[in-house]
Amino acid sequence: MKFLDQAKIYIQSGDGGAGCVSFRREKYIEFGGPNGGDGGKGGSVWIEAVPNLNTLIDFRYHQHFKAQKGRNGMGSDKTGPKGEDIVIKVPVGTEILADDQETLIVDMIEPGQKFLIAKGGDGGRGNAQFKSSTNQAPRYAEPGWPGEEKWVWLRLKVIADVGLLGMPNAGKSTFLSVVTKARPKIADYPFTTLHPNLGVAWVDNYEMVIADIPGLIEGASEGVGLGDRFLKHIERCFALLHLVDATSDDVVTTYKNIRKELELYDEKLAKKPEVVALNKIDALDDKEIAKKQKALEKAIGKKVFAISAIAKKGVFDCLLEVNKYITRDRKRRDEDVVEEQIVVADKPWSPL
Repeated sequence: MKFLDQAKIYIQSGDGGAGCVSFRREKYIEFGGPNGGDGGKGGSVWIEAVPNLNTLIDFRYHQHFKAQKGRNGMGSDKTGPKGEDIVIKVPVGTEILADDQETLIVDMIEPGQKFLIAKGGDGGRGNAQFKSSTNQAPRYAEPGWPGEEKWVWLRLKVIADVGLLGMPNAGKSTFLSVVTKARPKIADYPFTTLHPNLGVAWVDNYEMVIADIPGLIEGASEGVGLGDRFLKHIERCFALLHLVDATSDDVVTTYKNIRKELELYDEKLAKKPEVVALNKIDALDDKEIAKKQKALEKAIGKKVFAISAIAKKGVFDCLLEVNKYITRDRKRRDEDVVEEQIVVADKPWSPL
């Protein structure tokens, strides 16, 4: 399935049905009076976040969504049927933006979350609604109210716990394939990864969702390479795992170039907790590894992990460090376990 993280769609809710002008005509009833029913309400358009979607590719082929109009009212005080609502299903993590691509309408971050994006028009009143002591035979009714119509942008931001950062060919995809069951494309040329990949790793009996985005290079904030288009997919991450290629000539400059592009994109993103790992140490001897690790630690002022994703060396220690920054709902889960244990303990023991 092709990955698509942005789409523009047209949304239109249904118009309300018109009210009816009708009079009661029955045998032996001389003055029947007005009995025109109201028009039905137009259908509304809803947006729902569903967990089993991870791309907006469906909206490339279906861009117009129109709800059903309400039916007109009828005689005998019959209200017209309501137009059917339509529900647009989007992946969890999708932002709904106005046509200007800046005004945020709603952020769909919870599975099952529903939002009314366009309300259906109300039905017009029939002539029965206008009768009075001074107007006993009204011969007019209201037309239905129009629905809403608008163009909106859907922008998907992948929801993950950890985001992988690094230059092209830093070994991010290899790392993801080793610690999770994800199978991203891996090759020895730059920009093998053209779209984000997700994988799930298990650390201390907790799930850790890891997002691998296309590599950044110097000038990415100005559109060089793949640019900073995919950095939005790690905005929701709790922590960043920065992989530096140990085989590069200057690991300090390589690290600083990525950090510079990160700060130019978004200062908040640059302030997220970061774990730095020197990858591909299997290609170097111990003396060279120690030299580059010490130089990088001195430049950034914190610990640098020496790992080899392909050889599975030091990977688990790196994940344990990243796991410290993930603020899952552990307290609630632990409390649920304690409550369950207390309830079980209160029951009398039985061998059955």
